[in-house]
Order: sequence, then C-alpha cells, then structure tokens
Amino acid sequence: MHFSIQNLLFLLVALAGFGLFVWQARKVRANILVGRDQDMSGHVSERLTKTLLVAFGQQKMFKRITPALLHLIVYVGFLVINIEVIEIMIDGLFGTHRVLRFLGPLYDVLMATNEILGALVIVAVAAFWWRRNAKPPLKRFTGPELRAWPKLDANVILYVEVVLMAALFTMNTADLKLHQLEGVDLPGSFPISSLLTGLFPSSVAALHVLERVGWWAHIVGILCFLNYLPSSKHFHIIMAFPNVWYSRLAPQGQFSNVDSITHEVKAMMDPSYVVPAPATNPDGSAVAPTPFGAKDVDDLAWTNLLSAYSCTECGRCTSVCPANLTGKLLSPRKIIMDTRDRVEEKYNSPLIFHPNLYGAEAKHAEQETPDKETHTLLRGYVTPEELWACTTCNACVEACPVNINPLESIIEMRRFLVLEESAAPNSLNVMFSNIENNGAPWAFSPSDRFNWADDLFVTERKVEVRS
Repeated sequence: MHFSIQNLLFLLVALAGFGLFVWQARKVRANILVGRDQDMSGHVSERLTKTLLVAFGQQKMFKRITPALLHLIVYVGFLVINIEVIEIMIDGLFGTHRVLRFLGPLYDVLMATNEILGALVIVAVAAFWWRRNAKPPLKRFTGPELRAWPKLDANVILYVEVVLMAALFTMNTADLKLHQLEGVDLPGSFPISSLLTGLFPSSVAALHVLERVGWWAHIVGILCFLNYLPSSKHFHIIMAFPNVWYSRLAPQGQFSNVDSITHEVKAMMDPSYVVPAPATNPDGSAVAPTPFGAKDVDDLAWTNLLSAYSCTECGRCTSVCPANLTGKLLSPRKIIMDTRDRVEEKYNSPLIFHPNLYGAEAKHAEQETPDKETHTLLRGYVTPEELWACTTCNACVEACPVNINPLESIIEMRRFLVLEESAAPNSLNVMFSNIENNGAPWAFSPSDRFNWADDLFVTERKVEVRS
C-alpha cells in the first residue's frame, strides 16, 4: 500500500462526484415532498414482498419476454460489476492494486462473471439501440412526449454504457497483458480480456498508460453517470425501489374519497355524527382549506411526485391504454412525464425562482413572488381532453414495471375540474343533474323507476292463464 498524488486526485474526484450526487438527491427529495401528505406507513410485510418481487425480481418485466431478458442482463450486469467498482474505489483511495485478490477462487469467479456480463451488456445495449432507432421504431418508442430530449436521453445512456464497458475491458486487457509480459499471474480470471490481448501493443510503457486510462475512464465515467441520473429517465434504477415500496396497496378500481366531503355526508345521514374540528396552525389560526383535486403538482400526493421521478418512459402504459389505441389524445406516459417536467420547472428553474432554493423553500418563495409566470400542470401541460379520454380501466397501472399509477393523477385533476371549476363534459353534467333531482343517473322520476317491469307481469299472467 502506498500513497501518491494520484490517490489524492482520486479522493478529490470521488468527493466531488458523490457530493454533487447527494446535493442532487436532496433536491429531488425536497421536490417530492412538496406534494400533499399521505400516510404510507404499515403493511411492512406486504410492501417488502412487493419490493422483492417487482423491484428486485423484475416480475412485471416478464410480460414481454424479449425486452425482459435484455433488461435482466443489463440489470444483473449493473449489480455484479459494482463489485469491481468497489475494488477500484479501494485501490484508488489506498494505492493498492486488485485489493480483493485475497478472496482466492471466489475472486476468479467474480472477475470471470464481470467479464461475461460486460460482454452481454454490450450485446443487450446494441439490441436496445436497434429497437429504439430501427425504421420504423416500435410504436411505444414514438409519440409527441418522446421527441427531442427524451429520445436523445434514451440513446445517450446506451452510448455511455458501451463506453463504460469498453473502459473496463481496456483496463483488464492491458493489465493482463502487462502481467504476461512480466511473467507474473494476474489475480482473477478474464475470459473476454484474454481474447483481446493480441490487439494491444507489447510495449510495457504503453500498456501502463492504457491500463491507467481504462481505470480512470471507468471510475470517472461511473461518477459522471451517477450525476447524470437525476436529469435522466434512468433515475429509475434508483427510484424504482422506493416507488414500489410506497406503491398503492388498495384494490385497483377503488377510488379515494375526499375527507371533508365524507364528513359532510356522514353528518347529513346521521345528525349525531360529530364533524372533526378544522386543523389549525401552531399560532392558532385556521389552516387554509385544501382545494379539491389537483390543479398543480403540489396538489398531488407526494407519492405521485415520487412516481414521476421513477418513470422509465418505456411506454408500456400507453401501449395498453384503450383510449390511446383508439386515437384519443391521452397517453398515461405523457401524464407522468408532464408531472416531472412541471416539478422541475416550478421548483428548480433559476429563470423563475432563486437558483439556490428548491422544494419547500421554493414553494415559500413562490408565494412571495406575485409577478411569477402563471403556469400549472392542468391546462399548462395536461389538457382536459386528455383527462376525460381515460376510461379508468387500470390497464396502465397493471402494465407499469415499477408500479407507477397514472390513474391517481388523472382522477385528482378530474376532481379539480368537477368540484372546483364545474368544468365536466356535458354528458356528465346531465348525469349529475339527474342524480341531484332523481336520485339516480337516469332521467326518470323515482316513481316511474319500475315501470319497465309492468309488461313482465302482464306476460307472466298470460302464461299462467294458458297453462
């Protein structure tokens, strides 16, 4: 073990990389928590089971076997190759080389597995690139929400993964050939790199340079990749796990009720029912009433904002949406992407608010900035036409591989349109009027509700007479 300028430089790079990521992660967390409070405690065993099956086990991915297998290769490769990343981090900090060699035969297995998975990752990435960029591409990789940055982002990350694997093989191959020239066995087993040694020079100095270039490119690339994630759809490789943990456990199709309306209805039905006292601030003043539904992102529950940061933009939700398949404007993927874009615009944009404020601080600053841009999620990003096209069938919820629930956001924005703006479609307004006047969705007086059965009685009597 020896220390050098290189170790000090690596320490600074590692601190900068992880420090910047922590700063971004805190910002994302603060942005998620601007959503409405929602109690997601309890049901630990059920949530643990769901997380193990859906997040770790990739259960819902296997509804489409080909992309599932390709994704599994990249997923497992990402997990296993991180073992070598740990080794690189230790070597970089303490000046060691292949510090995990003490594992003996297990180290051979780990290095061989890393190499095989690295090669398979390159194959899988090539297949993903072809699926996204073939002419014509798969339908679920198209749509107005996937133009410009989302399309570029999907391809950039594929290129980055290839570069990271190439750097890994450069490091291993140069190190392997260097040890061969020196007549020393390199700890570990390298089935792929051993096939590439013939492509590398026989100069010891050149191999030293190539090994260091590969080493630095791999670890710095990973740190850059880590800090790229919060701005990318690939943030799901981290956010999918908490999103599945906090995902909805209620039966699909069961809608939530508004507490204030529930209390009023119970008071109407039962005069003895005591309506809970309204909440108050610490100073004793009344808390401002909560609007019905959601007009903007901070009207949604924090779990909905967590889902927005967890979206993979894979399009499985939109590809099974009956409204979208019949030509309607609705795209569940777009609803989720719009939510994330609006959160970033409202609480991160230095063009609107102070650049050093985010999350709850930016929310407070917004209230003190009267000349700010008036732009909301509803109508600013999502149109009522999209919302009313939804059939509430839950197909999008069932299809999402990380348990995102676009329907919750759709229902909340619909609720705002109906209860706050009275802006429901005419067909629904007719139904509401019938319920108010007739106690049912149909335009019939309650006294005429069983008139349809009169002919049945007549028919039965005729049958009895004949018999």
